[in-house]
Amino acid sequence: MDADDVRRQLCLGRIDALDVTTLFSQGRLTPLALAEACLQAAKKSENVFIVLTGQRALAEAAASSERWKAKKPLSALDGVPIAWKDLFDLAGTVTTAGSATRRQAPIAKKDAPVVARLTQAGMVNIGKTNLSEFAFSGLGLNSAFGTPVLKNQQGVRCAPGGSSSGSARAVAEGLACIAMGTDTAGSIRIPAAFSGITGFRASRQRYDATAVFPLSASLDTTGPLCRSVREALVLVLDTILTGETACADEKPCFRADPDLLSYVHVDVRAQACRQLDRLVMQGFTVEWKPVRAFHQALAWIDENGWPGAWEAWQLHAALLTSPAAEIMDPLIRSRLQESGRMNPSTLSAFLAQRSTWQNAMRAELNGSVLITPTVAHTAPRLAPLEADAALFAQTNRATLRLTMPGSLLDMPGVALPCGVDGNGLATSLLFSLPDGDDRRLLMAAKAAAEIFAAGKPVAPAMF
Repeated sequence: MDADDVRRQLCLGRIDALDVTTLFSQGRLTPLALAEACLQAAKKSENVFIVLTGQRALAEAAASSERWKAKKPLSALDGVPIAWKDLFDLAGTVTTAGSATRRQAPIAKKDAPVVARLTQAGMVNIGKTNLSEFAFSGLGLNSAFGTPVLKNQQGVRCAPGGSSSGSARAVAEGLACIAMGTDTAGSIRIPAAFSGITGFRASRQRYDATAVFPLSASLDTTGPLCRSVREALVLVLDTILTGETACADEKPCFRADPDLLSYVHVDVRAQACRQLDRLVMQGFTVEWKPVRAFHQALAWIDENGWPGAWEAWQLHAALLTSPAAEIMDPLIRSRLQESGRMNPSTLSAFLAQRSTWQNAMRAELNGSVLITPTVAHTAPRLAPLEADAALFAQTNRATLRLTMPGSLLDMPGVALPCGVDGNGLATSLLFSLPDGDDRRLLMAAKAAAEIFAAGKPVAPAMF
């Protein structure tokens, strides 16, 4: 099969990484041909990658091709192209964190452990993707390396969501089958939602975050962005990274909060309700009832601010008072400076209460999977955000609002595309469970994704 055609099928969401490895096993496609096609397309993409690791990718793909020919793949994802948010160390590259201030940072001498683990499984490292500077925005704009834009059906340029903007666009544009991102307040789930793909925020410390540039030590986590959870795609990746075997495939029960749906954009609400109705028609239980713990988390954030912002300011305080601050993105610099005016007790208060909040959420859900809109709106237009700092700040807060509570409580979350609005922009539903319940969440999301896919969703027009 022609590698460019495979890329087109990936773009349309018709196949995923396991479909690709099926083609490898049948001898209809080679990892080398796919890597070459991905690299050529990546070179033509608009600001998706900060650096391509072409020589490495082609060598890895050639070795994988030989393994598939000999019918000795290293894993179910051997030969699959993967991209990395430029917070992960890849040997021989600079980890820029999306900031012009780090262009001359030391070159990484070795791969981050999570990179090394997936490389050992035979995955092909295409390069490092763009992001919001220092991962400090839910919108994905970047003035230093350009913004990896998304377009609606009329060709209007829209914000890609952040901070894992390039990772989402790499998957949506078929430049990689899987991309790894990080998530502190929504940075995997939001760009996945805007690009109409799947994003998995794992519980903190599920995956090794060594040699991953930080933002907030108390809230940072990592996870993949990919095309789907069909055929247990994310479960396969999760098994490689954790060694954990699949849990029982039990029929999940779901919990939806009507109050959260009441104020989201009408198109987001309509698509969410349509898919929730489909779950019920397929025999799943969906309980409509407010989730007090979620609303309490929202209220706490509104009153106290985001604790991760204080940690981000502490991390970058010296930079903000140095001459190098002048080459930072003004929008990010301003937000970091504002974070330094927070009450320092916000972080300690959060850390003291987190386990109590987590226990309350676990008791309230009582085994049910929480379903919320991932974002209250679809991807906003880019030009107004670039021109108006106040609008940028306002939109950023609105974009992060529904993902922040899950981060506060360290809830693993899977963002699943659930439809499109009138402009062809994706809407998304977020599936969440209490901290540490990652495997059961992945199984529940897989069940829901199969129902959504059976409804023949329209692929969003992204480029």
